[in-house]
Amino acid sequence: MNDIDIIRAAALDGVPHGFLGRCGGVSDGIFTSLNIGLGSSDDRASVEENRRRAANAVLPGATLATVYQVHGAEVAAVTASFAPDARPRCDAMVTDRPGILLGILTADCAPVLFADRVAGVVGAAHAGWKGALAGVTDSTISALEALGAERSRITAAIGPCIARSSYEVDEAFLHRFAEADPANDRFFAPGRAGHHQFDLEAYVAHRLADAGVARVEALGRDTYADNAHFFSYRRATHRGEPDYGRQVSLIGIC
Repeated sequence: MNDIDIIRAAALDGVPHGFLGRCGGVSDGIFTSLNIGLGSSDDRASVEENRRRAANAVLPGATLATVYQVHGAEVAAVTASFAPDARPRCDAMVTDRPGILLGILTADCAPVLFADRVAGVVGAAHAGWKGALAGVTDSTISALEALGAERSRITAAIGPCIARSSYEVDEAFLHRFAEADPANDRFFAPGRAGHHQFDLEAYVAHRLADAGVARVEALGRDTYADNAHFFSYRRATHRGEPDYGRQVSLIGIC
């Protein structure tokens, strides 16, 4: 695992960005190897080195900004990086400042990267099921508009996340989505008795398209099923592991 594996989206072509996996870092054990999670029990020096490597792989010389993610819908407008221990509690960021690289950490949740090339603004959102249902992508679009973007020009890409075949949920989970909109039933497939399979990626894509985003690209990579390339909270839980790593998705302006 010596090389950083950068997955790029055609929808964001020409914009410095990348969905990174677990390869190319210095961590070992269950965190092998590019663990970006400051909240993990991994060695702090290793995580800091991994953050440096990840940022340099996507936009050399840029300042990396990450937040303390809380599975909500709040957005921060970023003008400078945050100290690791003074990160705002939110789940999305936007910026119009060159040289700042926005970083979203995930380990099954959906990372979403946004850009309006004409306005010169970018955004990044962490869309777990709670944040997605609460409208984190809608909040991010509104924050981009506050910086001069137009949603008819915004393009967005949904990075690696847990896929429907790997995401079993119970009846109460389905009911939360059905109460918000009965049409949300279409994002659930039948599972074993009393359970369903939830398509997080499709739901996030729907929210983006419904909001008027010009182009939405879903990469279709399953974090749970691909242990070689991605960290997964649910996989670690099913294996009884004491902790798990986090991968990062990055976007910035030259």
